[in-house]
Amino acid sequence: MSSVAQYQPTPAGAGEYREGGGRAVRPRDAATLIVVRRDGRLPRVLVGQRAAGHKFMPNKFVFPGGRVDPCDGRLRPPHDLHPAVLARLLRGCSETRARALAMAAIRETYEETGLVLGEPHSPTLKTRSPQWRDFLQYDVNPRLDQLQLVARAITPPYRNRRFDARFFMAGAELIQGEVHERPRGSGELLQLHWVSLQDAQALELPNITRIVLAEVERRLREGHGPGDPGPFVYFRHGKPVVDQV
Repeated sequence: MSSVAQYQPTPAGAGEYREGGGRAVRPRDAATLIVVRRDGRLPRVLVGQRAAGHKFMPNKFVFPGGRVDPCDGRLRPPHDLHPAVLARLLRGCSETRARALAMAAIRETYEETGLVLGEPHSPTLKTRSPQWRDFLQYDVNPRLDQLQLVARAITPPYRNRRFDARFFMAGAELIQGEVHERPRGSGELLQLHWVSLQDAQALELPNITRIVLAEVERRLREGHGPGDPGPFVYFRHGKPVVDQV
C-alpha cells in the first residue's frame, strides 16, 4: 500500500493555481492517461506542453487528457474496467460515470496525440458521436480492462476552472499503428514527446503532475495490482489534503 506522506504538495505548487477571489466553482469531471513505453532502457511517458494562451496551467507540461463528454457515458466497450479499478472509482461517482471517465481518458488521448489505444475488434462499437466516430474509424475498440487507476485530484477552490480529475495509466502496447517519437494530435498540446520519468521532473510541471509521476515510478518499481491505492489530492479550508483512492 502506498504511503501518502511522500505525496505532500509543495508550497510552490499551491501558488501556481492561485487566482482572485470570488465564489468557488463546481469541479467538472476530467480524465488523464499516462501512457508508458517500456521498449527501451528506461520507462518513458508521453507528455505535451499547454500553450501560453491557455487559462488553465499555461506553458505547463502535462499528460494528455480533458473533460468528460456526455458521449463517453453512452458507449460500453466489450472489455470493461477491472472490478478492482471500478470499485475504487465508485467511491466518487456512479458506475456509468466511472466508465465514462475511463472512456474520456482514451478519447482525449486520441484527440490530443492521434494515438489509438485499444485492440482491433469485431464488431466495432457504433455511435453518432463525432468524437468517437473519429476514433472508431480504425476498427479499434477501447480496452478499459487495461487501464490502471493511479491517482485523483480536485483543483483548488480558488481557481476559476476546476476539475475532478482521475489519472489512469496504460502500456504503450495498446497503441495501434506506428508509435512515433513525437506524435501529432490536435495541436492542443505542443512539443509532444516521450520522456523518461527522471527527465520529466526537469520540465515545467504542475505540482499534481509531479505527484502522479512519483506514483507511476513507484508502481513501475514495486509492481502493482488494480486494487492498489494511489494518492487523492484535494483542498480543505484552503489547505492541501492527500488521501487515498
